[in-house]
Amino acid sequence: MNLATDSSEKDSVDPIKIPEYFNIGDACTKPSAPGFSMSQTAVIVDQSLQQTQTLSYKSLYEQSNRFAHAISHLGLQKSDRVMLWLPNCIEFPVAFFGTLKLGAIAVPTSTLLTGEELDFLLTDSGSRVLVTTQYLWRRLASFQSKLATLEHVILIDDLNTPTSDTEKNTKTSSKASPPLSSHKLNTQTIPFRSFIGQLPVISIDVKTKANDPAYLVYTSGTTGYPKGVLHAHRALLGRTPSAKYWFNYEKNDRILHSGKFNWTYVLGTALMDPLFLGKTVVVYEGDNNAETWPKLISKHQCTIFIGVPTIYRQIIQKTAFIGSDINSLKHCMCAGEHLSDEMLSAWKQRFKLNIYEAIGMSECSYYLSQHIDRTIRAGSAGFPQPGHHIALLDKNMLPVEDEQEGMLCIGLDDPGLFIEYWKLPEITQASRQDNYFLTGDYARRDKDGYFWFLGRKDDIINSFGFRISPHEIERVIKTHPQVADCVALEECTEKDKNLVVIYVITKNNQEIKASELIIFSTEHLAKYKIPKKVYFTHNFPRTANGKIIRKQLLAGYKE
Repeated sequence: MNLATDSSEKDSVDPIKIPEYFNIGDACTKPSAPGFSMSQTAVIVDQSLQQTQTLSYKSLYEQSNRFAHAISHLGLQKSDRVMLWLPNCIEFPVAFFGTLKLGAIAVPTSTLLTGEELDFLLTDSGSRVLVTTQYLWRRLASFQSKLATLEHVILIDDLNTPTSDTEKNTKTSSKASPPLSSHKLNTQTIPFRSFIGQLPVISIDVKTKANDPAYLVYTSGTTGYPKGVLHAHRALLGRTPSAKYWFNYEKNDRILHSGKFNWTYVLGTALMDPLFLGKTVVVYEGDNNAETWPKLISKHQCTIFIGVPTIYRQIIQKTAFIGSDINSLKHCMCAGEHLSDEMLSAWKQRFKLNIYEAIGMSECSYYLSQHIDRTIRAGSAGFPQPGHHIALLDKNMLPVEDEQEGMLCIGLDDPGLFIEYWKLPEITQASRQDNYFLTGDYARRDKDGYFWFLGRKDDIINSFGFRISPHEIERVIKTHPQVADCVALEECTEKDKNLVVIYVITKNNQEIKASELIIFSTEHLAKYKIPKKVYFTHNFPRTANGKIIRKQLLAGYKE
């Protein structure tokens, strides 16, 4: 089959219809699904050390409306930014959807970020409001911030009890929430519950067009700093093919996701997508191990489980659970990393279920996936979801033949495609050519239409489901006074397990302990970016133009 053909099979699939006006917040808190009732449970947050939080659609609708009214009283308007620096908690969807209902832009971000990383995102996004926990706010308060746009901090209770011994020993009382130390700021802190208080539960009188901006997520950048990816309200409609061609939804589904709401993967598959169709989503907050997820599936009678390959591997290797222990489970899904043939086989043998894999990215969510109507071929990413226009193109922007490598490109008319890279017009323009968005991901397609993902041509590290720019790590390590140069790489230690490692050249051949560099990293990098191994060397292999040959470095020095 020639790849010049539109892979969305236009002759058999209706195009995704985009209305003039659409709002994700309205659509997800008051679904129009057949047989739906507002009394149904929308969100369950199971917490290891506290009571499980449950939110009905009625409550989610009312509280998110109140949040929209509340931030409007603070002076926020359409397109203003609200950053959510939160663990998994019911306040997250309330604040996220409430922000969108006002027409403002939600900026979800990871609780693992350090003060300086968050400072960059707050400054770059120009967020006027930060929604966070008292514990996280105290953590940020000790950091000398440079930002000048933040006006209000909305605080929820301490739900994300620290999980490390270090954090447990340094946790302070939740009675006080000191302001940021910067004299430039006039930041007001407000308790979340009193903030939304008795404000109106009726919809706020703001109309958003489908192409208006809705949420801003940050992804690994090539400059050493993350870049913002701005999505429109139409993005939710652009994601609807996954409901049929990946999820395989059934009536009364309960979806458990192993990740955090702030991650784009979870924001879509465990929040927007299922709530749009009136489903129940379950997430977890707290210490966890391999047994956590089967126990949660059984406890909440979940029918769909979504995770990363690492989670599936841990369950197989470290638990004795079998299918009868989680008999409510009907469908398993994964993304973020490649699922190995061995793990797919082991899971199917143990639990009598397939794991359906998908390929996506922050700029367009999931567009390639396996689905129940086609036999899984181990190692394949499946097929383009009908409704998306996907092509494999060569360097001349021409379609490649079957079994040939090409870049995955997405039609610019795809409703799920992002609006722009935030404040980066040149990078946005460079990513678009001949009516396609250039993903930078490469694949081949076999004669039966299966797509086989080959990876990126850049150096993005894929570790435990996180996509990490090596330049972000290198930028930080190079600030250490004894480091002359360094290179961050991905090292595969076993099937489905990739680690972040760093190769270091010290100044004047000075001696430095690996542990010292790792400790230094913990002070400046999010936990998932911290190198797990340090290798010392005297030089790096380079091209004639002086560019470091990363693959040769990893292969040669590992030996």
